[in-house]
Amino acid sequence: MGMARTLKFGAGSPQKSAPHVLAELLAPGRPLVMGILNVTPDSFSDGGRFFEPGKAIAHARDMADHGADIIDIGAESTRPYGGPVPVSADDEKTRLATVLPEVVRLGVPVSIDTIKATIAAWALDQGAAIVNDVWGLQRDPDMPLLVAKRGVPIIVMHNRESADSAIDIVADVINFFARSLEIAGRAGIARKDIVLDPGIGFGKTPEQSITCIARLAEFKRFGLPLLVGASRKRFISTVTPSTPDERIGGSISAHLLAVAKGATIIRAHDVAETVQALRVAAAIEAAR
Repeated sequence: MGMARTLKFGAGSPQKSAPHVLAELLAPGRPLVMGILNVTPDSFSDGGRFFEPGKAIAHARDMADHGADIIDIGAESTRPYGGPVPVSADDEKTRLATVLPEVVRLGVPVSIDTIKATIAAWALDQGAAIVNDVWGLQRDPDMPLLVAKRGVPIIVMHNRESADSAIDIVADVINFFARSLEIAGRAGIARKDIVLDPGIGFGKTPEQSITCIARLAEFKRFGLPLLVGASRKRFISTVTPSTPDERIGGSISAHLLAVAKGATIIRAHDVAETVQALRVAAAIEAAR
């Protein structure tokens, strides 16, 4: 780490995002919905649908209107089922350049979904408020220092290069989180700024993804908010054969169960349906 990286990122311009955005989002004590915005041509669920900037901005506006608490924007497909095509930092920034500032102007906190510290830094300068790292601070060695220096929330997601059906996936996730939290602590990231995501579909068999949701409460041992993104994931198709755009019902079912087991944030493609499901479930619970 050291001085070189400190100077590399520098103090930058004054941080535009609210320094306590995560605490403010969590304060009402209800599950939050993070809407997914893929500015990519090859995402598994909606590849290319929102690649054109105008369509991406319009979709973000729709998600905000339908109750999204956070909009998560990414410009490099992580393709959880293999075959991701790496995108250069320049190309990633080009995809984001027109879209991200306009999405920030909607007034909903924006999360930047990237594994590159340089892209995260640029996005934060444009007004993004949260960093979403699908490699949980364990891929780009500059990411922990950047997040610590900016004092922004970080979503730490579990990932693996490939699935291994022989392992205890819950133990693997717990060990991964422990390593990520050690990295975060050394960098100076405050625990209040950390959200944990078990990475449904990433480096997991469908059965392991189901297990992570079923045993989600075991990840509460860290005392940190949990995010679950089961939206349109392949494990749904192993229960009931379906294409990604036919998995709304399975996504909502998984997300309602995840909330019941302790999830604080739900990451979803279908924001209106997810918000409605969570509100109805909450109303029913309140009437008990």
